[in-house]
Amino acid sequence: MIPQYELKAEDIRAYTLKLLKDHVKLDVAGYVCTTDIILDVLLKASAECSSIEAASNDLKGVADSNTIREYLNTALDIKELREQESTMNAALAECIPASMPRTKVEVAIDFHDEPFYGKQASLREVTCSGQAKKGTTHFIRIASAYVIWRQVRLTLALRYVLPDESALDILKILLNRLQELGFHEILVLYLDKGFASTKIINHLQERKQPAIIACPIRGKEGGTRALCKGRKSYLTDYTFTDGTSATLAFKATLVPDKSGKRRRKWLAFIVIELDWPPEKIHHEYRRRFGIECSYRILRRVRAMTTSRNPAVRFFLLAVGMILVNAWVFLRWEFARLLAPGLRRVDETRLRFHRFTRLLIRSIEAIYDVVMAIPASQSPESVIY
Repeated sequence: MIPQYELKAEDIRAYTLKLLKDHVKLDVAGYVCTTDIILDVLLKASAECSSIEAASNDLKGVADSNTIREYLNTALDIKELREQESTMNAALAECIPASMPRTKVEVAIDFHDEPFYGKQASLREVTCSGQAKKGTTHFIRIASAYVIWRQVRLTLALRYVLPDESALDILKILLNRLQELGFHEILVLYLDKGFASTKIINHLQERKQPAIIACPIRGKEGGTRALCKGRKSYLTDYTFTDGTSATLAFKATLVPDKSGKRRRKWLAFIVIELDWPPEKIHHEYRRRFGIECSYRILRRVRAMTTSRNPAVRFFLLAVGMILVNAWVFLRWEFARLLAPGLRRVDETRLRFHRFTRLLIRSIEAIYDVVMAIPASQSPESVIY
């Protein structure tokens, strides 16, 4: 008889807790507050997409939210961002399945901005400015490298972006991190419009790295806009103003406007070391949107905070990414179809919502939850 294995809620908590304890430096040994308590409250807040205060108030026998925030602000110093970044990258890498190859994988790299409202000059020095969004022009910017292999999609390199770092600097750092993890041969690299610069084109051409970069269409009559003509998609050689030459792919699409009428919209891509037709370039580039999906999933496991400490905000973002990686790893290990030669995941067995709910239940089972609140009125005046 084939033994039946099961992934229990306490197994999910133990795995995610170990990921954080092995790499995050939170040495707490208080009378009421311990490292396990702080991490459990953080995991519950992340899984519920709630605040540390809400999570701590919901559990019995844990420290209050002010104590937890004090420990976090003490442990997460803005001067130690790079050390913190290194520990988070190590935790992300723990989620790589043993069967995952290190060659011929696809990689997507992108930026992600979180609004920042701090006014202190020392804090503004570690934030990036950009177009106004959500009431601010300052953002905590992170860059991440996302590896695509079968149904395993993992964020394996994370970088806190400082204002003086260029897109080329970030690209080199993330690619070097992937090389440290053994990913020496990247099949195709997918980059967003933020990386469409001649310096990056030259760098990738020198490395002979196959890549597709979304190219912004600029100009009123000249520039790349002048090439958006005709009805069919096509490839062409293009020379930028600084003399850099590259192959551009133009994809003609039909998109409905506000009235419902389908109008032609052009998409442009910079193509490096690839001889694919425009249709295949457009189709394959759509795989890059997996990294956009990972950011949407991240919003579901990101603890809410109003802290103006960039190190704390970066830490909570990284914890969310670690939770997403943990889900991908456990789904691959426990929800694979048990058929000879099959490496496919039964996506219905461990959906992301089930993963977060099991994590929450395991934490609540340990500390118990608050089931009542004291009444502010006398029992006689309460109407049931």
